[in-house]
Amino acid sequence: MEESSGAGVGAGAASGASGRELFSPLSIRGVTLRNRIALSPMVQTSAFDGMPNDWHLMHLGARAAAGVGLVMTEATAVSPEGRISPYDLGLWSEGHVDAHRRLVAFIESQGAVPGIQLAHSGRKGSMARPYNECGLVPVHWLYPGEGGWPVMGASSVRFGPGAPVPREMAAADIECVQSEFERSAGYAVEAGYRWIELHAAHGYLPHCFYSPLSNKREDSYGGDRVGRSRFLLETAARVRRRIPADTVLSVRISYTDWLSGGWDIDDSIYLAGRLKQLGVDIIDVSSGGNSPDTVAVMKDLPREGCDGESPASGVIPLYPGYQVDAAARIRREVDIPVAAVGLIEDPVFATEIIAGGRADLVMLGRALLRDPLWAARAASTLNCCELVALAPQYYLGWKSVGNYAYHYSCGVPG
Repeated sequence: MEESSGAGVGAGAASGASGRELFSPLSIRGVTLRNRIALSPMVQTSAFDGMPNDWHLMHLGARAAAGVGLVMTEATAVSPEGRISPYDLGLWSEGHVDAHRRLVAFIESQGAVPGIQLAHSGRKGSMARPYNECGLVPVHWLYPGEGGWPVMGASSVRFGPGAPVPREMAAADIECVQSEFERSAGYAVEAGYRWIELHAAHGYLPHCFYSPLSNKREDSYGGDRVGRSRFLLETAARVRRRIPADTVLSVRISYTDWLSGGWDIDDSIYLAGRLKQLGVDIIDVSSGGNSPDTVAVMKDLPREGCDGESPASGVIPLYPGYQVDAAARIRREVDIPVAAVGLIEDPVFATEIIAGGRADLVMLGRALLRDPLWAARAASTLNCCELVALAPQYYLGWKSVGNYAYHYSCGVPG
């Protein structure tokens, strides 16, 4: 396993971190990231018929131009029915490839690696977009007469009050969806993506299968964690076979359901080990999302130590890096690279995660939504501006901040 510089695996925060560890390269298979900073997949609900457009080019391109190492698309549906909302990004047809190729070309022109997260919403699909021309609106489900569609899942267990009851997937449905993941992975390679991630967290279809809260099946795709993990493991194996040997395959998991009787850290260590055997290169460690009580938008709660342990109440101990301990444990016990995510905003803390061997990559979501220039500002904070290459078009704005490197690029012709 590629080790980050600094303290060894399992060490705590690296008090001797120099600040340069965050900007050290990371090589996996045939892909080298210029640093350990990644744009986490963040749903934009701005596509039409799944097609990327100018919004996606601006959103992803701005982070690439400002020094981020890995730029990931939002959850990208493998079928129209696999979208969360009608406005999600998609890659289910040959017709989507050229639009994605445009994103890839610009991201690469700015020195970043383009990545894509492939997803199927499962029982959490057919939701309305959370805003309209008047601003934010309450999240609600769409039914077929409102532009929605029937949803399916591991079992006929609805996500929560007011949510549609999913159809329990038959063997033919399982084969169909796995084929869709495989096909979309092929389109992703055709578009030029070098880093492919399967979204198996946050209550979406693969998580719906491996969590005992949502999988009540009595066939070979249910029962114990071996059976419940089967859908994801088969899907990952098919995608790994479909993509080139020098393309990175990542899987985002929810390491815990945060609910009594749900999936937990020990289950995730088992799952990560099996995924590693199938050729998965890195585990992106998130949590929750399989219940309305554990979705991403939550109020701040008192800090508690977790180290991967799951409280019975669904109360999540939200604090900066609240999922890092679990990522570090998976990294240590499975000996596989991991990405850490979850309220990581402070550059010093991000550096300590890498330098301390707790993760190989930090995934930034809200921090990069708020500030596309986070990587450049972090380099200034850490006194290593020379390790970040910015577009020379912005030289006048940054010359007084630090001695940044610059790379010439006018983007992609045409």
